[in-house]
Amino acid sequence: MNITCIICPNGCRLSLRQEGDEIIVQGAKCKKGIDFAKTELLNPMRSLTSTVATVFPEMPRLPVKTKGEIPKGKMFEAMEIIRNVIIDKRLKAGDIVLPDVFGTEIIATADIP
Repeated sequence: MNITCIICPNGCRLSLRQEGDEIIVQGAKCKKGIDFAKTELLNPMRSLTSTVATVFPEMPRLPVKTKGEIPKGKMFEAMEIIRNVIIDKRLKAGDIVLPDVFGTEIIATADIP
């Protein structure tokens, strides 16, 4: 498997393969790249950005994001959860919209005026 590391600006081209219980990573210029490659192979994680509905006509959709990362395989489930949210109080950027979605919070990324 070949991937590009996205952890730092180096953008190392990584080659990975699994031999038994060992994961061999080539092309990384730092340990962070090796850790990224192993996570990407075994349990890929992603940040999620989306919007949620509000009751406010001046801002009918509020942009949101995960505070941390969630498992890549849970993205569609997370979107189903987010799709059912309707915000009925004024929030500011950084406020928690949902406290626990697959181990992280969903937070507002803008203020509702």
